[in-house]
Amino acid sequence: MKKIIDDNTPEGLTSLLGERVTLWCSNYIYTGKLVGVNDAVAKLADASVVYETGPLNDATWKDAQKLPRDWYVMLSAIESFGILK
Repeated sequence: MKKIIDDNTPEGLTSLLGERVTLWCSNYIYTGKLVGVNDAVAKLADASVVYETGPLNDATWKDAQKLPRDWYVMLSAIESFGILK
């Protein structure tokens, strides 16, 4: 039997609120704790720009430069995202 299930579990970026995420964008890679999401931007705390990843299964980035404060990334620039490091 097939059933319709009403699942209100958040999906996408919203489901990752509070997690340290990696945002692969059209020009740069950003990483930080996802502390906010709205219709236009994602807000990262303790944010960095990743200039060189190194092996993706390593615990740290080869070259990630800390940003001086919380950082906003346009959702329209994000190509993919997830929890990586």
